[in-house]
Amino acid sequence: MSTVQRNEQELIKIEKLHELRSLGINPYPVSYDRSHHTVEIINTFRDDEPDAMSAVRVAGRIMAIRKMGKASFCHIQDVTGRIQIYLKKDDLGEAYDLLRLYDIGDIVGVEGYVFRTRMGEISVHAREFTMLTKSVTVIPVGKEEVAEDGTVTRYDAIADKEQRYRKRYLDLIANPDIKETFVKRSQIIRTIRNFFDERGWIEVETPILQPIYGGATARPFVTHHNALDVELYLRIADELYLKRLIVGGFEGVYEISKNFRNEGMDKAHNPEFTALEIYVAYKDYIWMMEMVEDLFNTIAVSACGAATIAFQGTDISFAKPFAKKKMFDLFQEYACLNLRGQSREQLLASAKSIHVDVDPSASAMKILDEIFSVKVQPHLIQPTFVMDYPVEMSPLAKAHPREEGLVERFELFIMGKEVANAFSELNDPLDQRARLEEQATIRAAGDDEAMVVDEDFLHAIEVGLPPTAGLGVGIDRLVMLLTNNDSIRDVLFFPQMRPERHKHEGE
Repeated sequence: MSTVQRNEQELIKIEKLHELRSLGINPYPVSYDRSHHTVEIINTFRDDEPDAMSAVRVAGRIMAIRKMGKASFCHIQDVTGRIQIYLKKDDLGEAYDLLRLYDIGDIVGVEGYVFRTRMGEISVHAREFTMLTKSVTVIPVGKEEVAEDGTVTRYDAIADKEQRYRKRYLDLIANPDIKETFVKRSQIIRTIRNFFDERGWIEVETPILQPIYGGATARPFVTHHNALDVELYLRIADELYLKRLIVGGFEGVYEISKNFRNEGMDKAHNPEFTALEIYVAYKDYIWMMEMVEDLFNTIAVSACGAATIAFQGTDISFAKPFAKKKMFDLFQEYACLNLRGQSREQLLASAKSIHVDVDPSASAMKILDEIFSVKVQPHLIQPTFVMDYPVEMSPLAKAHPREEGLVERFELFIMGKEVANAFSELNDPLDQRARLEEQATIRAAGDDEAMVVDEDFLHAIEVGLPPTAGLGVGIDRLVMLLTNNDSIRDVLFFPQMRPERHKHEGE
């Protein structure tokens, strides 16, 4: 026996479902042969050639219905838009009487001809009206107001934005315009693939379940493999496996993948996210900067039609070249401090002097990162490469040949957020071992986001990694920028949410 508690409207819908079946009508047929999408009809109908669309078959969800005497109207919505359906008893006969069993939310098929009503609306005059899916619950439908000039204003049918994220399928029905965000997301990823494929770099796949996680400083998700009786980790980055492939002889590999980090959630972070990583042999971070400029410019033009986009009221230009700033120059510019070469204790004092709160037990790299996040990042609005990081913050990057204590690394910031991260990859096996062992020491001191020593990766580097440039891009943040969304949840179909019992505790 079902334990679902139905409201009165749902009980009425279920009664209609049973009545349809009792009349020998299958409310869930297996298919429907459609000839057009709604937007095709609206865009191609011509008043002087009405016979050109004398036989069309469309399908969609009923979003509005006005049942009247011997003639009724409804609007159906498919993936491309909405169209009005005109239903007349003289044409449908007994099938018209079954209109009482149809409701908003039902999916129907319509066969008929296209015409323009006296009010000027392109519509389908139905000859057949077929139930394809009977909906047995109430769906939210936004109200519309039509001004005298014909302008249509739609009101959000789901006021609680949290419910839009939890029940994205309802959000997509009630607010079909958001589909454009996800269509554009797909276009962005396709553009990236085409850009790399045209240059001869190949797309690969690396493990999601890993015995040792690495490639970033982050806390992993842990799971257990029953057959092997071992703990495994969901990957936090692809880097160490992709570099193994460069060791093996590939000269350009990339992966667009799901990564997982056991961290907090906010407008810029989701525990499950999409990242791009690419590694190209015999290149360095200077070459990678030029490639990123080309890539981002290409993506912007493809997805938005221009190299300049609008984001939250600010114009962002992806025209080349992007600004290039050295990290310690930015500390001097925005924090008025020379932090280069300072010890952990000195960095703590510096943070305190400029009112940046940090954990007193934090490592030097954590303190630097926090000062940068608070004092520098908010100023990096236009695309800006921040270059030449301290070695403590970059255990996988090659030492800078002319700047002691720094590495050849850049991060790309746009609108105050990191969007990309790149290195001249460290390929000195002895230096790499020393740095990972230093990370292990930091981890033992309490920083559970520090890296662990991966002996198999170190052995691969000992085999020989050619000079290599590597890049990581946060796909979700890039999509946020190019779709004018300020929350990562708006560019993920199904963002991670707290259990509903916690929804009043804040995200």
